[in-house]
Amino acid sequence: MTQMTAEELPAQPSMLKSHWGGLVFLVFVILAIFWSMLRVLTWMGDEQQLPLSQIVVQGDLQHVTPSDVRNAVLTLGTLKSFMLQDVDTIHGAVASLPWVANVAIRKQWPDTLKVDVTEYHPEAVWNGSRLLDSHGVVFGANPEDVKEQHLVSLHGPEGSEEEVLEVWRELRDILAPTEYKIAALALNERRSWRIVTRDGVRIELGRESRNERLKRFVGLIKDIDATGRTIQYVDLRYDTGAAVGWKAPDQASKE
Repeated sequence: MTQMTAEELPAQPSMLKSHWGGLVFLVFVILAIFWSMLRVLTWMGDEQQLPLSQIVVQGDLQHVTPSDVRNAVLTLGTLKSFMLQDVDTIHGAVASLPWVANVAIRKQWPDTLKVDVTEYHPEAVWNGSRLLDSHGVVFGANPEDVKEQHLVSLHGPEGSEEEVLEVWRELRDILAPTEYKIAALALNERRSWRIVTRDGVRIELGRESRNERLKRFVGLIKDIDATGRTIQYVDLRYDTGAAVGWKAPDQASKE
Protein backbone atom coordinates (compact mmCIF):
# COMPACT_ATOMS: atom_id res chain seq x y z
CA MET A 1 0.00 0.00 0.00
CA THR A 2 1.41 3.37 -1.06
CA GLN A 3 1.59 6.08 1.62
CA MET A 4 1.38 9.77 0.58
CA THR A 5 3.52 12.36 2.35
CA ALA A 6 2.14 15.65 3.64
CA GLU A 7 3.75 17.56 0.72
CA GLU A 8 1.88 15.41 -1.77
CA LEU A 9 -1.54 15.84 -0.23
CA PRO A 10 -3.90 17.98 -2.33
CA ALA A 11 -4.82 21.43 -0.97
CA GLN A 12 -7.93 21.44 1.09
CA PRO A 13 -10.75 23.90 0.30
CA SER A 14 -10.30 25.66 3.65
CA MET A 15 -6.66 26.40 2.90
CA LEU A 16 -7.48 27.84 -0.56
CA LYS A 17 -10.22 30.00 0.92
CA SER A 18 -7.84 31.38 3.54
CA HIS A 19 -5.19 32.15 0.89
CA TRP A 20 -7.57 34.05 -1.37
CA GLY A 21 -9.13 35.87 1.56
CA GLY A 22 -5.72 37.21 2.64
CA LEU A 23 -4.96 38.33 -0.88
CA VAL A 24 -8.27 40.16 -1.22
CA PHE A 25 -7.69 41.87 2.12
CA LEU A 26 -4.22 43.01 1.04
CA VAL A 27 -5.60 44.45 -2.20
CA PHE A 28 -8.33 46.20 -0.25
CA VAL A 29 -5.76 47.78 2.10
CA ILE A 30 -3.64 48.99 -0.83
CA LEU A 31 -6.68 50.48 -2.55
CA ALA A 32 -7.75 52.17 0.67
CA ILE A 33 -4.30 53.71 1.13
CA PHE A 34 -4.23 54.86 -2.49
CA TRP A 35 -7.71 56.36 -2.19
CA SER A 36 -6.77 58.17 1.02
CA MET A 37 -3.62 59.60 -0.56
CA LEU A 38 -5.64 60.71 -3.56
CA ARG A 39 -8.12 62.46 -1.29
CA VAL A 40 -5.31 64.22 0.60
CA LEU A 41 -3.64 65.37 -2.63
CA THR A 42 -6.97 66.60 -3.97
CA TRP A 43 -7.59 68.48 -0.73
CA MET A 44 -4.10 69.98 -0.79
CA GLY A 45 -4.61 71.09 -4.37
CA ASP A 46 -7.83 72.88 -3.58
CA GLU A 47 -7.08 76.61 -3.32
CA GLN A 48 -10.15 77.02 -1.13
CA GLN A 49 -8.52 74.94 1.60
CA LEU A 50 -6.26 76.80 4.08
CA PRO A 51 -5.97 80.06 2.10
CA LEU A 52 -3.15 82.40 3.17
CA SER A 53 -4.94 85.42 4.57
CA GLN A 54 -2.34 87.20 6.72
CA ILE A 55 1.03 88.81 5.89
CA VAL A 56 3.23 89.60 8.88
CA VAL A 57 6.20 91.89 8.13
CA GLN A 58 9.18 91.79 10.50
CA GLY A 59 12.53 93.57 10.71
CA ASP A 60 14.15 96.83 11.80
CA LEU A 61 12.50 98.99 9.17
CA GLN A 62 13.20 102.67 8.53
CA HIS A 63 12.60 103.07 4.81
CA VAL A 64 10.50 100.02 3.93
CA THR A 65 6.95 99.99 5.30
CA PRO A 66 4.73 96.95 5.85
CA SER A 67 2.44 98.42 3.20
CA ASP A 68 5.34 98.41 0.70
CA VAL A 69 5.90 94.73 1.36
CA ARG A 70 2.22 93.79 1.17
CA ASN A 71 1.76 95.72 -2.06
CA ALA A 72 4.79 93.99 -3.58
CA VAL A 73 3.33 90.60 -2.65
CA LEU A 74 -0.13 91.46 -3.94
CA THR A 75 1.23 92.53 -7.33
CA LEU A 76 1.61 88.80 -7.93
CA GLY A 77 -2.14 88.34 -7.55
CA THR A 78 -4.24 86.70 -4.87
CA LEU A 79 -2.34 84.51 -2.44
CA LYS A 80 -2.88 80.79 -2.90
CA SER A 81 -3.40 78.16 -0.25
CA PHE A 82 -0.88 77.27 2.44
CA MET A 83 0.14 74.17 0.50
CA LEU A 84 0.29 75.65 -3.00
CA GLN A 85 1.84 79.08 -2.47
CA ASP A 86 5.36 79.36 -3.94
CA VAL A 87 7.47 81.45 -1.53
CA ASP A 88 10.30 81.86 -4.07
CA THR A 89 8.07 83.99 -6.26
CA ILE A 90 7.14 86.18 -3.29
CA HIS A 91 10.82 86.41 -2.33
CA GLY A 92 11.63 87.88 -5.73
CA ALA A 93 8.85 90.45 -5.51
CA VAL A 94 9.90 91.72 -2.07
CA ALA A 95 13.63 91.62 -2.88
CA SER A 96 13.01 93.98 -5.81
CA LEU A 97 12.07 96.83 -3.44
CA PRO A 98 14.89 99.45 -3.54
CA TRP A 99 15.72 99.43 0.18
CA VAL A 100 15.56 95.65 0.69
CA ALA A 101 18.99 94.05 1.16
CA ASN A 102 17.80 90.60 2.25
CA VAL A 103 14.45 88.93 2.77
CA ALA A 104 13.42 85.63 4.35
CA ILE A 105 9.92 84.26 3.82
CA ARG A 106 8.20 81.36 5.53
CA LYS A 107 4.69 80.07 5.89
CA GLN A 108 3.19 79.61 9.33
CA TRP A 109 0.31 77.19 9.77
CA PRO A 110 -2.45 77.59 8.97
CA ASP A 111 -2.90 80.91 7.14
CA THR A 112 0.06 83.25 7.72
CA LEU A 113 2.93 84.41 5.54
CA LYS A 114 5.86 85.82 7.54
CA VAL A 115 8.24 88.19 5.74
CA ASP A 116 11.50 89.13 7.51
CA VAL A 117 13.16 92.13 5.84
CA THR A 118 16.70 93.48 6.26
CA GLU A 119 17.32 96.95 4.88
CA TYR A 120 20.44 98.39 3.26
CA HIS A 121 22.49 100.72 5.44
CA PRO A 122 23.71 103.56 3.19
CA GLU A 123 27.20 104.94 3.64
CA ALA A 124 27.61 107.13 0.55
CA VAL A 125 25.87 108.56 -2.48
CA TRP A 126 27.19 106.99 -5.69
CA ASN A 127 27.51 109.06 -8.88
CA GLY A 128 24.80 111.41 -7.68
CA SER A 129 21.86 109.11 -8.25
CA ARG A 130 22.28 105.91 -6.26
CA LEU A 131 23.52 104.77 -2.88
CA LEU A 132 26.35 102.58 -1.60
CA ASP A 133 26.11 100.37 1.47
CA SER A 134 29.01 99.72 3.85
CA HIS A 135 30.27 96.85 1.64
CA GLY A 136 30.37 98.93 -1.53
CA VAL A 137 27.18 97.43 -2.93
CA VAL A 138 25.17 99.82 -5.12
CA PHE A 139 21.41 99.89 -4.57
CA GLY A 140 18.75 101.89 -6.31
CA ALA A 141 17.13 103.80 -3.46
CA ASN A 142 16.68 107.55 -3.91
CA PRO A 143 19.47 109.60 -2.24
CA GLU A 144 16.79 112.18 -1.35
CA ASP A 145 15.47 109.65 1.17
CA VAL A 146 18.60 110.19 3.31
CA LYS A 147 19.58 113.78 2.46
CA GLU A 148 19.42 114.74 6.14
CA GLN A 149 22.35 112.37 6.80
CA HIS A 150 24.67 114.46 4.59
CA LEU A 151 26.41 111.38 3.19
CA VAL A 152 29.66 111.75 1.30
CA SER A 153 29.27 111.87 -2.48
CA LEU A 154 31.49 109.34 -4.26
CA HIS A 155 32.08 109.21 -8.01
CA GLY A 156 33.86 106.73 -10.23
CA PRO A 157 33.65 104.44 -13.25
CA GLU A 158 31.37 101.43 -13.13
CA GLY A 159 32.96 98.63 -11.12
CA SER A 160 35.06 100.94 -8.94
CA GLU A 161 32.51 101.25 -6.12
CA GLU A 162 34.39 99.22 -3.50
CA GLU A 163 37.72 100.85 -4.33
CA VAL A 164 36.39 104.41 -4.12
CA LEU A 165 34.62 103.66 -0.85
CA GLU A 166 37.79 102.22 0.69
CA VAL A 167 39.95 105.13 -0.52
CA TRP A 168 37.45 107.60 0.94
CA ARG A 169 37.82 105.91 4.33
CA GLU A 170 41.61 106.16 4.12
CA LEU A 171 41.60 109.84 3.10
CA ARG A 172 38.94 110.68 5.70
CA ASP A 173 41.19 109.27 8.42
CA ILE A 174 44.18 111.27 7.15
CA LEU A 175 42.15 114.50 7.33
CA ALA A 176 40.57 113.61 10.69
CA PRO A 177 43.01 115.78 12.77
CA THR A 178 42.13 118.84 10.66
CA GLU A 179 38.99 120.92 10.18
CA TYR A 180 38.60 119.68 6.60
CA LYS A 181 35.84 117.14 5.97
CA ILE A 182 35.32 115.38 2.65
CA ALA A 183 32.06 116.24 0.91
CA ALA A 184 32.93 114.49 -2.37
CA LEU A 185 35.62 112.19 -3.72
CA ALA A 186 35.99 111.43 -7.42
CA LEU A 187 38.03 108.95 -9.43
CA ASN A 188 38.04 109.81 -13.13
CA GLU A 189 38.65 107.62 -16.15
CA ARG A 190 42.36 108.52 -16.09
CA ARG A 191 42.63 107.16 -12.53
CA SER A 192 43.14 110.61 -11.04
CA TRP A 193 41.71 111.45 -7.60
CA ARG A 194 40.04 114.69 -6.50
CA ILE A 195 38.60 115.75 -3.15
CA VAL A 196 36.07 118.51 -2.53
CA THR A 197 35.71 119.47 1.12
CA ARG A 198 32.53 120.59 2.81
CA ASP A 199 33.68 124.21 2.73
CA GLY A 200 34.31 123.98 -1.01
CA VAL A 201 38.10 123.47 -1.17
CA ARG A 202 39.21 121.38 -4.15
CA ILE A 203 42.20 119.12 -3.51
CA GLU A 204 43.89 117.53 -6.53
CA LEU A 205 45.73 114.31 -5.64
CA GLY A 206 46.50 112.93 -9.08
CA ARG A 207 47.04 109.28 -9.94
CA GLU A 208 49.95 108.27 -7.70
CA SER A 209 50.81 108.37 -3.99
CA ARG A 210 47.44 109.89 -3.10
CA ASN A 211 47.72 109.15 0.64
CA GLU A 212 51.26 110.55 0.90
CA ARG A 213 50.22 113.67 -1.01
CA LEU A 214 47.27 114.30 1.28
CA LYS A 215 49.55 113.85 4.31
CA ARG A 216 51.79 116.51 2.76
CA PHE A 217 48.79 118.85 2.66
CA VAL A 218 48.04 118.16 6.32
CA GLY A 219 51.64 119.09 7.12
CA LEU A 220 51.25 122.38 5.24
CA ILE A 221 47.99 123.49 6.84
CA LYS A 222 49.57 125.57 9.60
CA ASP A 223 51.67 127.51 7.08
CA ILE A 224 48.61 127.98 4.83
CA ASP A 225 46.47 129.20 7.72
CA ALA A 226 49.20 131.62 8.77
CA THR A 227 48.67 133.55 5.53
CA GLY A 228 45.19 134.55 6.66
CA ARG A 229 43.83 133.82 3.22
CA THR A 230 41.06 131.42 2.19
CA ILE A 231 41.93 128.41 0.04
CA GLN A 232 40.07 127.78 -3.20
CA TYR A 233 42.09 124.78 -4.36
CA VAL A 234 45.25 122.85 -3.57
CA ASP A 235 47.17 120.99 -6.29
CA LEU A 236 49.37 118.26 -4.81
CA ARG A 237 50.39 116.65 -8.09
CA TYR A 238 54.05 117.47 -7.49
CA ASP A 239 56.98 115.59 -6.01
CA THR A 240 57.26 118.21 -3.26
CA GLY A 241 55.20 121.15 -2.08
CA ALA A 242 51.81 122.19 -3.42
CA ALA A 243 50.22 124.84 -5.60
CA VAL A 244 47.58 126.79 -3.72
CA GLY A 245 44.83 128.88 -5.26
CA TRP A 246 43.20 131.54 -3.12
CA LYS A 247 39.70 132.87 -3.07
CA ALA A 248 39.29 136.57 -3.79
CA PRO A 249 38.75 138.56 -0.57
CA ASP A 250 35.23 139.59 -1.54
CA GLN A 251 34.36 135.99 -2.48
CA ALA A 252 35.72 134.66 0.80
CA SER A 253 33.81 137.24 2.83
CA LYS A 254 30.55 136.31 1.09
CA GLU A 255 31.07 132.65 1.94
